[in-house]
Parts: sequence; C-alpha cells; structure tokens
Amino acid sequence: MPWTKAPQRSAAVAGRPSSLRPPPRDTRLDIVRGWMQVSIFISHVVGTGFAWGIHAAWGLSDSSEQFVFLSGLGLGSVFALKSARDGFGAARADLAGRTLHLYRMHLMVVALFAALVLAAEMWLPLPGEVARLGWSWLTEAPWFAVPAAATMLWQPEFMGILSVFVWCMLLLPPFMWLTERAGAWALLVPAALYAAVQAGLIATPGLGGTEIAFDPLAWQALFMTGAWLGRRALMTGEAVPRRGWMMAAASVVVVYGFWVQLVVHGFVAGPEDAIEALYGKTVLAPARLVHALALAYLVAVLVPREAAWMRAAPAAMLAMIGRHSLNVFCAGLFLSWAASTMLARWPGHAGWLDPLLIAGGTAVLVLVALASERRRMRLRPARAAA
Repeated sequence: MPWTKAPQRSAAVAGRPSSLRPPPRDTRLDIVRGWMQVSIFISHVVGTGFAWGIHAAWGLSDSSEQFVFLSGLGLGSVFALKSARDGFGAARADLAGRTLHLYRMHLMVVALFAALVLAAEMWLPLPGEVARLGWSWLTEAPWFAVPAAATMLWQPEFMGILSVFVWCMLLLPPFMWLTERAGAWALLVPAALYAAVQAGLIATPGLGGTEIAFDPLAWQALFMTGAWLGRRALMTGEAVPRRGWMMAAASVVVVYGFWVQLVVHGFVAGPEDAIEALYGKTVLAPARLVHALALAYLVAVLVPREAAWMRAAPAAMLAMIGRHSLNVFCAGLFLSWAASTMLARWPGHAGWLDPLLIAGGTAVLVLVALASERRRMRLRPARAAA
C-alpha cells in the first residue's frame, strides 16, 4: 500500500468513494518488511555481534514499532477498500478471517515452542531453560497455563509478539467505523487509551508470573495511526504530505536517537537521563513512538516508489521475505533460539560460529520465503477461478 502520493486519486461523491481500486503494490514496503524480518531474527540471537548492524542499535525504536505501524497501514487500506466496495459487514468479516488465521498461527507457535523448550531441558544439557524462558507455569499447573495461553495473557519469552497484532486487529473494526463518521477525530480514542497507559491508569495484566511484552492498550495507538493513514492513502491518493518542516522535524528526532545510542555505547559523553529514552518498550514510551513515526516518515518521502536497485537480487530477496512476513517471522523465532543456544554453549568459538549461524539462519529465512512464494503462485490460478 502507498505511503506517499499514488499515481491516481479516487473519485468521491458526497464524502464517499464512487470508485476505488487497489493501489499498485509498493515494493518499498515489501523490502522494508523483509529487512525487518532479518533484523528481528538477528536481534533475537543473544550474543551475536551482528546486532550492531541493525537499525535498533542506532535509534530509539526498532523493527517491532515499524512492523506494527506497517501492519496497521496495510490493513487500514484493505478494510477501507472492502468496506467501500462490499459494505462494512463484509470488511469486518474479511478482517475476522485474517485475525482468526493469525490467532491460530500464534497458538501453533506457542505449542511448538513449548515442546521445543521442554525437550531441550529434558534431552539437552540446558538446565533451567524452562524457567529462563518463562515456561515454568506449564510444568507446574498445565490446567491453568494452557487456557491462559489461549487468552494471550500468559506470555513466556517471544510469545507476546503475535499477540499484539491479534489484539490490534480485534480493535480495528470499531476504529474504522468511527473513522468513517468522524474522520481524523477518531484518532482521539486511541490517543486517549495510549495516554491512560502512559499515566499508569490502565494496563493489560499478565498471567502466570509473566508480563505483557507489548501492551496492546498502548501499541494500538501506533497500529491505528497506520490504519488511518492507510485509509487516507486509499481515499485521497497519499498517506502523508511531503513538507520541508516535517522532514526537518523528523530528521531531528532520528539524529537525537542516534546521539542517544552513541551515549549508550560509550562513544560520546552524555547525561544519564538521555539513556532513559531507550526504555519503556512494553508500553511504547513516547520517545519510541515519536522516533518510529519519524523514521517511517523519512523513508516514505525520501525513498522513491520505483528505483533500479529495487530490482537487484538483494532487494528482490528482501521483498520476497517481506511478502511472506508471518511465515518467516515464525521460523525466525525457532532459528534465533537455536543460534542463541549454540553461542551460549560454545562461546569460545563465537569468532567463526556467529557469522555462520547468522548467515545460515538468514539463508533458511530465504528458503522459507521461497517456499511460501511458490505455494502462493500455485494457489493463484485456483483463487482467480474461484
């Protein structure tokens, strides 16, 4: 879906679209999603030196913020298009199907990861792995842990990521309903929820001794902002305007985030208060939110929609990964755990093991994307006929 001005604008009559067409696929989004999947995999590998090469090491936000924002952007556009063509009920039903698919994928990941961790502690020399990753409740009281996992409020390590997308997708229909009637004023509702979380008035509770990794009451603000911009792009032809003062403000935010990381890494001197801007990921602290939006804006207005480098092999590979983000992400969780385990067991061999694991893991992600792409191509004729 477009970030900036699209080639054609949609006509509108009496405030409602008379004809809407899906905008051309934005290759930039696929490439960005692909890069984020590689970044997420690397960031989850504990002890890798390649973490210095991802943008999370040089700013206030990371790939999590961008992925939530872009998911809202895409789904907001899809929902608005479906609603305009077939009615709000059809759009809500379509989103319900997407949400159910993601929820089932989340439960499958929980089950497989639980089996992996339990097997690792039993059959591998990894004492304490169950407790370290937050799965103790499953071994102590499975009759409570299993239904708690179904609620998405029991979140062992890595199990809170897909949950926040499910929660945000559940909140999207009422937000889109309000947007159709109130326009930009609808953003006041997610903003109010976000402000209440920041003030400590509300919070999503965790079960089983775990904490919520991404509080949906806070993260929905970023998702809904993306959804509103996605709808705006569909209706008006552009998601965000290109303004000099906006580019300058966004640049200041990104440079500030870079400076904070320089202070954290000890490359430059700075006040201890600056480091606090890096914390608060669970509730999406304001500094992280602003930095994520600033970074997304700069990419949207500075990177062209079409460029020769996007057709080169590395960019094409990232775009393919981006088109199949869900499958790649799930595979990356297991690969990152395996890589972290190997680095922890053989720290003396990290010099050659680290690059081998990162390169091998990235290659597997490419293979997962390739298999998903081939499956999509096989299914395309059947779907077109239906």
